[in-house]
Parts: sequence; structure tokens; C-alpha cells
Amino acid sequence: MTETLQPAGNTTINRAVVDAAQLVRLGKTYSLAAARFPGMPLFPGHPPFQVISYRTPHGLHCAGDNLWSPVPNEAHLGCMTEVVSGTTHSGAHVDALAHITIGPDDHWFGGANADEHLGDFGPMVGDATELPPVFTRGVLLDVAGHRGVSCLDAGEPISAQELKAVAEAQGTEVRPGNVVLVRTGYMGLWPDGAMMALHKTPGPDLSAAEWLIERRVIATGSDTETFEVQPTRDAGTPSNPQPVHVRLLIDEGIYIMECLDLEVIAAAQVHEFLFVALPLKIRGATGSMIDPLAVI
Repeated sequence: MTETLQPAGNTTINRAVVDAAQLVRLGKTYSLAAARFPGMPLFPGHPPFQVISYRTPHGLHCAGDNLWSPVPNEAHLGCMTEVVSGTTHSGAHVDALAHITIGPDDHWFGGANADEHLGDFGPMVGDATELPPVFTRGVLLDVAGHRGVSCLDAGEPISAQELKAVAEAQGTEVRPGNVVLVRTGYMGLWPDGAMMALHKTPGPDLSAAEWLIERRVIATGSDTETFEVQPTRDAGTPSNPQPVHVRLLIDEGIYIMECLDLEVIAAAQVHEFLFVALPLKIRGATGSMIDPLAVI
């Protein structure tokens, strides 16, 4: 999806990467992820996020364990380690192409299916090991700001017409190879689970997905747990509760990011930036936690 140039020698120049790097003028970075913690709000299909201490200085000393043996630990050196338990879809994250399946054969992008490509330890095709590093131009479409509200109402759809209107009002152009981030204001309620429940879940509808596909974006994301509006108003026949995920992930191979914290860049009116996200390559995982950056 990105233009490359082949100069003399073996070096390939990815023009989209070079152009994105040139967006940096001030060297200012904005984190687009909120902190993760035990008990954090999550989509109900995911296990709870946990951080459990594994080794502690006190425990080592009490047990008389020397992790550095045979060197004596006369200085009482200690350490702390932990077990992190939870889904790769905890907090800010990107969906791998195998995250969503459809049909009686449970197939996903590229014709992969559960009978042939799903092992005991996760999908063998389209898993998180295939997630690419993202270093490209990012665009924020601040729908909540455009409407003049702090957060969209529960189940409020965002249409293609509205995304186009927001882009025009901001003077922002969406180009091939971009990442488009859609702000509903939902993360402005974080981490108040009760308030967030009152606003579940605004987001792009099927027309907005088609608008993004037409502009050949490589990924899109929002500040909600589901990206798309829930419940959908585009279920179709047979009824599909998440048609936007199917169109983007399964049909087009466009990555979806969720739970991004877009509040700071919206307040700063940063609508164009270098977007950087580096997924973890975990075999069999259906996504990756990310701590993405907007850089200007």
C-alpha cells in the first residue's frame, strides 16, 4: 500500500516512512495509551488484567535464595519480578488479522480458517507475529470536538459523511497508507467504569468503514473498546453484530486499534502527526498491547 523506490545498491526507500518522518518539526511526543492496572475496564469477552508479584527482596532474603549463586550476596542485593496475566487486548492495543472470524467455517483474512489454521496455542496464520511495525502519517478525526460535546452518546453512530465533514473542518486530508484515529471522547471518562457504561459504545458505522477503505488506510483506531458503534445498526442478513470488524479485518486486512487515549492530542488540536506503534510479536496471540506515540 506504500510507494517504494529502488535506488542503486540493496537499499529500499519506503516513501511513506520518509514522508512521515518529515512531519516531525518540534520533537514533541504524545502518548496515546492510558496506564493498565488490575481491575481496569475491559470488553466483557476478555479475562481480567492482573499483575502478580513473583519474586520480592523480602521473599528472597527470608528464603535465603541467592539468584546470583555462586557469587555470594553479601550486599543483600534484591530484585522484583512479576507475572502479568491478561489478554493482549488490554488497554491500547491493535487487533491481529486472526482476531475476528466469520461463517460456519470460522474463517478470517486471506481464507485462513479454524479447521486448518487454529492450533492448541492460537492461530498459526494472521497472529501477532505478523503484525507490522507502524511508522506512518497519523490523522486524528475529532468527532466529539466537531460536535461540541465531551463524549458521544451511547450507541451513537459515526457515518462516512461525518468523517468527511470533520476532515474538511479540520483542514485534514486522509491519504493512502495513513492511520486514521477517531475520537468519540470515551477515554475522557477513563477509568470511571460506571460513567463509561453510560456511553457504550459510539463509533464508526459501516459507511465510515467503506470511507476508510476507499482512502486505502493501513489501520484505523478509536478510543473505545469496540471501535465500531455498538449495537450496530447495520447487522444485515444474516445478522452480524460487528460488520465493521468484518469489512476491515477480514475483507480488507486493515488493522484496528482500540482504547487509544486521544484526549491530549485533541485538546492540543494536533490533527496530523507521525504515528508510531510497535506491536509485540507473540506467537498465537490475536493482538498486541501497544503504547503508541503521536510525534510532531
